[in-house]
Amino acid sequence: MIRRNQRLRREYLYSKSLEGADRAQFEKKRRIRQALEEGKPIPTELRNEEHELRRQIDLEDQERQVPTNIVDNEYATATIREPKIMLTTSRNPSSPLIQFVKWLPVNLNIMFFAPYCCSFLCQVISEIVEACRSHDITDLILVHEHRGKPDGLIVSHLPHGPTAYFGLLNVVTRHDIKDRKTMGKMSEAYPHLILDNFSTKIGERTATILKHLFPVPKPDSKRIITFANRDDYISFRHHVYEKPGGPKSIDLKEVGPRFELRLYQIKLGTVELSEAKSEFVLRPYINTAKKQRTLGA
Repeated sequence: MIRRNQRLRREYLYSKSLEGADRAQFEKKRRIRQALEEGKPIPTELRNEEHELRRQIDLEDQERQVPTNIVDNEYATATIREPKIMLTTSRNPSSPLIQFVKWLPVNLNIMFFAPYCCSFLCQVISEIVEACRSHDITDLILVHEHRGKPDGLIVSHLPHGPTAYFGLLNVVTRHDIKDRKTMGKMSEAYPHLILDNFSTKIGERTATILKHLFPVPKPDSKRIITFANRDDYISFRHHVYEKPGGPKSIDLKEVGPRFELRLYQIKLGTVELSEAKSEFVLRPYINTAKKQRTLGA
């Protein structure tokens, strides 16, 4: 089993390394195709490769015209089966952290929930990951805290990654919402997702990681979960709605909790691989950090 995982890991990294070269080749073919359609001369830097590129264009069908993406391999089974998620916390979690993670099994398809420092949790991370792989767990979620406040969320996709590291900010649990009269009832139906302003390449990558944590809802589901990106801070909101006066009248009620996520790293591997290559790292202390928008406009 260990050798098999190592071999699959090497194949995953190799396919990821080819993605950049495939995208560069696709861009060259796109420029050649655009020049031929518009009747313009071939770009100077592509004239030495023109004959070979035109031959490849003639042999391509509609499926091969789109560059391959590693996301297709990582989430190949997402449309076939529902996600199975293992949720755990840091050791000896405080009561606010336990209260925060209690809502997650209702929203996600949680198969194992171990928030306490039991014998399973006290194992090293690598053994937890191996146990998740043996039980066909698709994602491992770890929630961290600092002085009784949830401050970190790690989402590790199994069996080979990626792993996204988020900071948790402005956490308001369902019980901390003051206006109880306007709150909606917690439903167990699978929610519809709204992913707003994830327009960049890293933003699309982050949206893919988040949306595959949730099962496919039924069309008549009246739950809505929103991930809205504003200035690289992802706001999470949870609502239910009703139509008391017909299809044109909608009564929207917040259920809670609410919090903000701040993406600071994506690694090409599972959470126990400290030497895994980083696909994205937040660098807030460079001169142009305030002008950059990593996830969207």
